[in-house]
Amino acid sequence: MMSELTKTKDLLGLLAWLILAFATATIGAIASVEAGQFYSQLEQPSWAPPGWLFGPVWTVLYALMGIAAWLVWRQRYNLNASLKRVHAALTIFVLQLILNALWSWLFFAWHLGGWAFVDIVILWIFIGFTLVGFLRVNKLAAVLLAPYLLWVLFAAILNYAVWKMNPAILG
Repeated sequence: MMSELTKTKDLLGLLAWLILAFATATIGAIASVEAGQFYSQLEQPSWAPPGWLFGPVWTVLYALMGIAAWLVWRQRYNLNASLKRVHAALTIFVLQLILNALWSWLFFAWHLGGWAFVDIVILWIFIGFTLVGFLRVNKLAAVLLAPYLLWVLFAAILNYAVWKMNPAILG
């Protein structure tokens, strides 16, 4: 049975991981203040989703990321989960968050479509590493990252298409 102190630490841990995930979103949002107007000016493929869809999708994905990281973090004292594996998985998770935040700056603030594409491909690889690391510690955490991995793959393809369709604007 969990003590009150353990429950409190658990809830504070969840809050901390959600704050970290949404802090990443906030850093990206700062770069994306003019994103709606900028995105609507770009030539886009016919299959591009409407701009309004990105906010709700990313909100859900950041929540899932925070919960997934928390599930892994909670395993740090589990005898079946190696502390080394937990630490490695969470380190890669934090690194991919940095790449995630950087993308918005590259694409929306600095209009560097090619560099944004390089970043998002590396991000996708790091999400894959994170998912594998999470899978070794907590299967549910890995499952929660799967939509993020798929969405970033789609976003990478979209990034490439938009970059190639707008060379004068996106370098």
